[in-house]
Amino acid sequence: METQLQSIFEDVVVTSFFFFLRMFMDTPENERTKLISCLGAFRQYWGTLQQDSHEQCVQWIVRFIHSQHSPKRISFLYDCLAMAVETSLLPPRMVCVALISSESLEWERTRLWALTFKLIRKIIGGVDYKGVRDLLKAVLDKIQTIPITVSSAIVQQLLAAREVVEYILDRNACLLPAYFAVTEIRKLYPEGHLSHWLLGSLISDFVDSFRPTARINSICGRCSLLPVVNNSGAICNSWKLDPTTLRFPLRGMLPYDKDLFEPQTGLLRYVLEQPYSREMVCNMLGLNKQQKQRCPVLEEQLVDLVVYAMERSETEEHFDADIGGTSQLLWQHLSSQLIFFVLFQFASFPHMVLSLHQKLAGRGLIKGRDHLMWVLLQFISGSIQKNALADFLPVMKLFDLLYPEKECIPVPDISKPQSTHSFAMTCIWIHLNRKAQNDNSKLQILIPHSLKLHHEFLQQSLRNKSLGMSDYKIALLCNAYSTNSDCFSLPMGVLVETIYGNGSMRINLPGTSCMASGSVTPLPMNLLDSLTVHAKMSLIHSIATRVIKLAHAKSSVALAPALVETYSRLLVYMEIESLGIKGFISQLLPNVFKSHAWGILHTLLEMFSYRMHHIQPHYRVQLLSHLHSLAAVPQTNQNQLHLCVESTALRLITALGSSEVQPQFTRFLNDPKTVLSAESEELNRALILTLARATHVTDFFTGSDSIHGTWCKDILQTIMSFTPHNWASHTLSCFPAPLQAFFKQNNVPQESRFNLKKNVEEEYRKWKSMANENDIITHFSMQGSPPLFLCLLWKMLLETDRINQIGFRSGDAALYYERGCSCAGGPRPNILFFISGVFFQAMRSHEGNEAQVCYFIIQLLLLKPSDFRNRVNDFVKENAPEHWLQSDWHNKHMNYHKKYPEKLYFEGLAEQVSPPLQLQSQYLPIYFGNVCLRFLPVFDIVIHRFLELLPVSKSLETLLDHLGGLYKFHDRPVTYLYNTLHYYERHLRDRTNLKRKLVHAIMSSLKDNRTPGWCLSETYLKFGMNPREDNVWIPDDTYYCKLIGRLSPGPFPNCDWRFNEFPNPAAHALHVTCVELMALAVPGKDVGNALLNVVLKSQPLVPRENITAWMNAIGLVITALPEPYWIVLHDRIISVLSSPALTSETEWAGDPFALLDFTACHQSYSEMNCSYVLALTHAVWHHSSIGQLSLIPKFLSETLKPIVQTELQLLYVYHLVGPFLQRFQQERTRCMLEIGVAFYEMLQAVDQHCQHLSYMDPICDFLYHIKYMYTGDSVKEQVEKIIMTLRPAMKLRLRFITHSSIIETSSSAAAAASSASASSSSAGTPQPPPSSLSSTNAAASPSSSSQHAHTPM
Repeated sequence: METQLQSIFEDVVVTSFFFFLRMFMDTPENERTKLISCLGAFRQYWGTLQQDSHEQCVQWIVRFIHSQHSPKRISFLYDCLAMAVETSLLPPRMVCVALISSESLEWERTRLWALTFKLIRKIIGGVDYKGVRDLLKAVLDKIQTIPITVSSAIVQQLLAAREVVEYILDRNACLLPAYFAVTEIRKLYPEGHLSHWLLGSLISDFVDSFRPTARINSICGRCSLLPVVNNSGAICNSWKLDPTTLRFPLRGMLPYDKDLFEPQTGLLRYVLEQPYSREMVCNMLGLNKQQKQRCPVLEEQLVDLVVYAMERSETEEHFDADIGGTSQLLWQHLSSQLIFFVLFQFASFPHMVLSLHQKLAGRGLIKGRDHLMWVLLQFISGSIQKNALADFLPVMKLFDLLYPEKECIPVPDISKPQSTHSFAMTCIWIHLNRKAQNDNSKLQILIPHSLKLHHEFLQQSLRNKSLGMSDYKIALLCNAYSTNSDCFSLPMGVLVETIYGNGSMRINLPGTSCMASGSVTPLPMNLLDSLTVHAKMSLIHSIATRVIKLAHAKSSVALAPALVETYSRLLVYMEIESLGIKGFISQLLPNVFKSHAWGILHTLLEMFSYRMHHIQPHYRVQLLSHLHSLAAVPQTNQNQLHLCVESTALRLITALGSSEVQPQFTRFLNDPKTVLSAESEELNRALILTLARATHVTDFFTGSDSIHGTWCKDILQTIMSFTPHNWASHTLSCFPAPLQAFFKQNNVPQESRFNLKKNVEEEYRKWKSMANENDIITHFSMQGSPPLFLCLLWKMLLETDRINQIGFRSGDAALYYERGCSCAGGPRPNILFFISGVFFQAMRSHEGNEAQVCYFIIQLLLLKPSDFRNRVNDFVKENAPEHWLQSDWHNKHMNYHKKYPEKLYFEGLAEQVSPPLQLQSQYLPIYFGNVCLRFLPVFDIVIHRFLELLPVSKSLETLLDHLGGLYKFHDRPVTYLYNTLHYYERHLRDRTNLKRKLVHAIMSSLKDNRTPGWCLSETYLKFGMNPREDNVWIPDDTYYCKLIGRLSPGPFPNCDWRFNEFPNPAAHALHVTCVELMALAVPGKDVGNALLNVVLKSQPLVPRENITAWMNAIGLVITALPEPYWIVLHDRIISVLSSPALTSETEWAGDPFALLDFTACHQSYSEMNCSYVLALTHAVWHHSSIGQLSLIPKFLSETLKPIVQTELQLLYVYHLVGPFLQRFQQERTRCMLEIGVAFYEMLQAVDQHCQHLSYMDPICDFLYHIKYMYTGDSVKEQVEKIIMTLRPAMKLRLRFITHSSIIETSSSAAAAASSASASSSSAGTPQPPPSSLSSTNAAASPSSSSQHAHTPM
């Protein structure tokens, strides 16, 4: 091949040389003759080549040309190549690639450089757009080889390369999507890097032209938006950060604003500061506990938090090292965070300590040093035995910095809990020394002189064998010697013995024949807080081991109350999760069940019901699954245990947070039976009510009409197969529409009353005709016999006023009797089943008058007998809910049960049968429960049922008056109020008195146990709580400003969040604010508008410099409210779009992108209403659930599309919705595709309405961004039809989306393109390629485009 090619081209070169000698005789005709002659010879040869040799052939030609030294020859040969391309002999892309990749193309050969790039400039118009992208990258790489300084004489020659780049980037030439070009440029010149000097401002101007596109895809003030940890919106993708850089995961290589490229340390720090935030931190950074991966940025933020805590301790007023201050909670939280992240190797302990030393050096921060050492001791004591000594030695370096004393530090007062922190450094040294001894190494640092008194005190205390509980000496010894078993056994043994009780002493528990070990005083929280994590792990391990041992031994003596209460308190520590709640659920419970230790099992379930706080949802659902399995085991059909299982399951179901339901139940979609009851219709009904509430509060079904394809379909179908049932119409009307449709489609036929009565009469005749007890029992327990036994007992009661012994002994007769009496006010039932009766009645599906009668019976049952009211009143009066602060709970518990004994085994019924029976029942131990506490979850359901039926509102108010005080002991009173007001918003809109009554009953029950201002604002308590029918209180703007202002840190009293209803201050503030807003006697629409006006109107209480923080607060609050509150934002958007600023083309003469840049406008005091609404909308939508966001496609297509007619309106809509496409793609792809189509439809309307479009390029850039980052070809069919109707210039720019040929667009676009070129800023802008070259591109573009991947890489 080389020989033949050489023959062709050398002949031409020689001929050309002779022509050169007779140059004065040469003419253009001769020149063309030479070219045609050369091309003819080459064409014949080219036709004989195989396809796979074409590239090699072109590369040889380029090498041959570049080997020439005569510029005339090179120019002539380049003309040959150009003619070969123009006549479609050679593919232009192949020629361009061969030219640009030639090793001979160097900037020093200036003439060759200039001629080569002129040729590329001439033929590149025929290259397909993917090829142009690759060539752009190659040209830019080649330009990078030019040094910084060159002779000015050759610059003109080098500029030929710039002209090629300029032509490629020329938007009117439209060689490729400009989006491709900016992608390649940003790869080569990232943010902050300057382009090559040869390109001058060409690159920067081109990149700057994409800043509008970047802004369209940016959330206004995103860096100032903060989540509420454990709120439903916090688990979405909005808060994701890159785990290596802490930057936002921005889509596309666009020139976003600088602050979006910055590490978001403030966001991560804020989340880390919040208690119970570790799961969210892992979610934000994509950290997986199964994969050990160090995260340096997380490590750095943990260190900064420690430094911040040191600063707070230093500046805190009245700081006392023995008492501690408000920073105590922060230190406590830091200890938990550090242990978790270091334990899972997301942070390195030695690296953190060295970094701490570096950041604290020279600062003089020593007031918080003991707290810091306490935090470090937590990890050291628990992990030093399994890790190298060298990992912990950097702590001594920190000691030298923070403990500069030359004299001995005095021993603190060990009667105060903070003394354990003062000893922390000495304890660390003891652990290090012990490790060195065990490793046979020599610790280089002896006991520091300043710690000698502390060390001597500990050694002396260790020699004292009689340790008391009056001070913290035991805790000090446990902390110092937890890794030395010889020394540790003494103090730990004292702790264990204190709560186990000695072997001989016994005490009574409620019920008959129930005895327990004698210790009743649990270890106080102050003492447990003063133990290191390692010591707490030893203690909880000892307790769990003892419980399992007693379960195996089937001991007749119940656990000591002190042990049970102490174990409950230990389970609150997240740091010991593996031995704590995880061991409780996955090891202790199964072991106890396996041993059939029903008393201990009952105890564990009581602990879970009344003493556990902030248990992670997956553990709660796992326990629910255990309970359903347990209920199916025949041995557990023991009255007291069975009802405890049912009560615990009910608590677990109703306590599920709205944002927890979907994530937890989707884990069981393959086998939903495990989390459903196969027998209890009531529990399954409770689960359906929880599903309805959760999907309503999270707006999961918003915009949907069916459950088809959703996560809850299989769950509902399984429930209906287990326990078929119907719902009353007043209950069903509250369900989200898809759930309503499901139950209407799956209606269960009801047996007619007439047939039921007839069958009962028949069975009763059989009963009376049977004299033998065994025959009766056999008949009514037969498989498949009708479930009419309850009805028979009722008939017996109605006719004889009592039940005989046979009926009592017949299977579950007694149980049925109790439930029946409970439901209808018969003889006074046993108190345990009294609750069940109310529960069963509340779950019935009666309609109309029957429903009212049912609720009337419930009211009579609860209020008419004085017994229950007296129990409630006395329990509320004599007890407090802060169990963790109490040492005498057991005594109060026993006194209450002695005053109000509870019969759990039908003793009352046995006395009333004919003839009377004497029962001797073995009671299971009761440590915490009583009828009042067991009634609370049932009362929650009763209130909801009464709310659904308008005629019984007065009855509900009466119930709240008499029993509302019980909410003093509700573990989630504010959450219950929030869920109730949210779920029943439509039912309560016009029932303001009932709403006020509900809020007052629950909140006033807590007034004696909460500090003032803990929940409702003073203004609301003064004006909103007073019923004034004639003059309803309408809050003013100041009220709303103050209410939103409470979401900033600080306004609420601090507390121990481990035992609080909410996990952190922000979650508390959000929920109490929402409860107050929903409790107002003001329509939701008016409240929503008032909230928006907090920032949209000029408010003196809203500081201008913190406007984005206030928008963030409004976004959090308004998205946590029902739809009528936040849907008003749509009205504001419509108002802005219809305003003259956007509808008139002459109203706003400036740059619309500057108008919509809220941050810049706000800083320059030039903002307008439209930019405020844009920023506020972004804040609201950023916090919205995906269900709330799913209304946007419908809002766009049905409401905004008819309004949008101008370019400014279109750009405003793009700015509104553009930033949320990424989230739609991740969570609701269908919505993203619908939005993509709506964008094109709006563009079509604007194109038809406007005579002139000024911002075609940013619009097209944004549409290309959507295609390549989100939709791909998914909407190609719909948008192609729209694009083909647009004006030629727009059609030309969007042709790569439709894959249409330039032939289809170039003829109609020629005039438009030339017109645009004429008005271009540079006079020498190249024109689009001639039609001959364009036709080549037309052949290449569609085929390449159709196979092109969505990402322009």
